[in-house]
Amino acid sequence: MATLPDATKPVNATEHVQTSHPNPSLQVTADHQIKMVEAPVQEPGPGDVLLHIKATGVCGSDIHFWKTGRIGSLVVEGDCILGHEAAGVVLKCGEGVTTLRVGDRVAVEPGVPCERCFLCREGRYNLCDDVKFAGVYPYHGTLQRYKVHPAKWLYKIPENVSFAEAALLEPLSVVLHGVKTGGLSLGRPALICGAGPIGLIALAAARASGAHPIVITDLEPKRLAFAKDFVPECVTYQVDRQLSSEENAREVRKLYGEGEYEAPQTVLECTGVESSVVLAAFAVRRGGVVCVIGVGRDIMNNVPFMHVSLAEIDLRFINRYRDTWPAGIACLSGGILDLKKLVTHEFPLEKALDALNVCSDLSNGSIKVQIVDDVDAQI
Repeated sequence: MATLPDATKPVNATEHVQTSHPNPSLQVTADHQIKMVEAPVQEPGPGDVLLHIKATGVCGSDIHFWKTGRIGSLVVEGDCILGHEAAGVVLKCGEGVTTLRVGDRVAVEPGVPCERCFLCREGRYNLCDDVKFAGVYPYHGTLQRYKVHPAKWLYKIPENVSFAEAALLEPLSVVLHGVKTGGLSLGRPALICGAGPIGLIALAAARASGAHPIVITDLEPKRLAFAKDFVPECVTYQVDRQLSSEENAREVRKLYGEGEYEAPQTVLECTGVESSVVLAAFAVRRGGVVCVIGVGRDIMNNVPFMHVSLAEIDLRFINRYRDTWPAGIACLSGGILDLKKLVTHEFPLEKALDALNVCSDLSNGSIKVQIVDDVDAQI
C-alpha cells in the first residue's frame, strides 16, 4: 500500500517493524472521505521512538479536514492519518535516545519544528513555517496504534495523570498560550466566548488564574449548562441569534454590573466565528485585550475597526503553543486543573469512524470525544 511520509520520516522510508497487533488507522482523503486503513509500522530512526498510542482526542480541526478538506492554507491533498491530541507508551527507542526508556508513559507534542529558522532560534517555534504537524497533510497523525515521533517532543507523565488526561494536554496547551497572550489578572473580570472544549478549558484556567467575575457565552444551552456544572462560579450567557453582535455584547456587559471598570478586562475568544469576535470587541472594556484563540474563516469583513481603534482595544492572536507541556502536566498532576469531566465519549480505535461521526454532530451532546486503545501492543 502506498503511504505518505510520517512527520519524522523521509518520503522513501521503507523500514518497517513487526508488531504483535495490526495497525488500524483513521485516514482522511482529498475527496472528503474518512476510512479505516491498515497502516505500516515504521522503525524509529535516530532520535525517534516508536509509541503505542493509548488515547487520542478528536479535535475540531479533524472535522474541518474531513468536511472541508482544508483549514486556511493547510489543504488535504491525499490520504492522511488524522489525530494530534495524544498520549501513549514507548515501545522502542531509536539510536541516540537517552531521555526515554521502553515502558515510559508520555504525552505527545504533535508539532516538529525545523529548529533552523530565525523563529525557532528565537524560541518561537510555534510560528515555524516548516513545522511537521501530526495529522496535517502530508504528516500522519496519532489515530493509529503505532506512531513514530521524536523523543524531544515527548514528555513523561506521572502516574497520577491518566492517558485520557494526558491527551488533553494538547488543547490545554492552546489555552495556556492564550492565557499568557491575553494576560488574565487576579481579581479582574474576564469573558470566555464559546463553551466548546477549548472554551471550557479556558474557563477552568481563568478561574484558576483568579480572574473574577467570569462570564462564558455560547449559542447552545446544553453546553452552557455543562459550563455551569464544570465551573459553578461562572455566569453563563446564551447568545441571542435575533440580536446583533453589538447588542449581545451590551447584554453581556450588564452581567458584570455598572460602570466601565466592571466590563471584562480580558476576553478569550475561543470560537473563531466572526460574529463572536465582533461580540468580544464590543464587550471588552476600553483599553482591554481580546485574544482570539479560535480558528475561523480566512477573511473577516465585519470586524469593527474604528471601535477597536478608538477604544485602543488590543486585538491579539495565537498560533498553537510553545513550551507548554511541562506547565500543563504540572496543572494536572498538581490538582490546579481537573479536566476529566470534559471527556464525555470514548471509542475503541477500531470504531474511530463512529467517534468522528458523533463529534461532528452537536446534537449528540459531546464535549470531548476520545479514541482509546487498550490492547497489549508489543514488538
